[in-house]
Amino acid sequence: MQTNLKHFLVAFIFVLSCFCNAQGNRNEFVVVIDPGHGGRDSGTPGTKRYRTTEKDIALDVSLALGKLIQDNLPQVKVIYTRDKDVFPTLNARAIKANKANADLFISIHCNAQPKGKGTAYGSETYVLGLHKNATNLEVAKRENSVIFLEKDHEETYKDFDINDSESLIGLMLMQEDYLDQSIELAAYIENEFQTTAKRKSRGVKQAGFWVLSQTYMPSVLVELGFLTHKKEEDYLNSNKGKSIMTKALFNAVQKYIEMHFKLVNKAAILEKKQDEDDTVTQDIYPEITFKVQIAASSKRISTKSYNFKGLKEISRDKKGNIYKYYYGKTSDYSKIKTQLKHAKSKGYDECFIVAYKNAKRIPLNEALKSTSN
Repeated sequence: MQTNLKHFLVAFIFVLSCFCNAQGNRNEFVVVIDPGHGGRDSGTPGTKRYRTTEKDIALDVSLALGKLIQDNLPQVKVIYTRDKDVFPTLNARAIKANKANADLFISIHCNAQPKGKGTAYGSETYVLGLHKNATNLEVAKRENSVIFLEKDHEETYKDFDINDSESLIGLMLMQEDYLDQSIELAAYIENEFQTTAKRKSRGVKQAGFWVLSQTYMPSVLVELGFLTHKKEEDYLNSNKGKSIMTKALFNAVQKYIEMHFKLVNKAAILEKKQDEDDTVTQDIYPEITFKVQIAASSKRISTKSYNFKGLKEISRDKKGNIYKYYYGKTSDYSKIKTQLKHAKSKGYDECFIVAYKNAKRIPLNEALKSTSN
């Protein structure tokens, strides 16, 4: 277990550094779409009545979803882990999402049931977690089995054992801050499959998927349906079926983005960034409190860190119909400047420092001129 934790910590530090140092226009909401399998990994062949397999359906739906997003949500950037029939490793998929500093990771698959095990059908959406039952474990085993097609998989995945709960608990720490948001997105997806696509939903589930464990953002794995069920296989191979499932996925993603994108991009809805006097040498202001305003929204959002890209020390107040969100609270101006830089590194490009005296907002330049009053 100590060896597992050692390797986990090394991986965690690497992924976190990729996340914090990722470059790009943070006026964009970044969605990484991951078409499952590809290349020599066909995924499930279903009933084998079609020449297409899981990898083909996953790619068709992924590309169609990306196009819908780009056509209808111009501020959203779409990145694919593959956009053709190639074989990226599970590790490479996660690394690509982390380097892009993505806001969402959506992995798209089709399900299968072992021969002779019944006639299961319907969609499922997974988030990372311990296997609650043997069925979830079997789904995770099948999707993780691609590992064995990769070169040097013994070294890359040597600390990952799907049958070992201790191994999975260590990996789950990567997604802990984002689990609630992952579940939220998964619930939107399954609801849309029921209402928009009129399909049977088998619900939101948890299991130990490697690719989800390595992404530092809200992440889900979608099973569109069972290719081992003839009627569902027919539906998912039809243009109509793929189109409807894609529309349902788009609706869910759009709803999620509308709930969260304002916090990332509209920190200066009512106020412009104030001029900061960096020549001030008096850094401690006992009667003054500084904060970093990172967001403003008409929605009341929980101040949990997972809603603010992992930032802690979040506070909120309301003025009129607008809620304002702040990071940090200190009388030390040098410390608040450091926190300002940290907030910007997380993607809050428009954040700025504000000042309070006796719980009343005052202009920043006035606060900086004050020494004790």
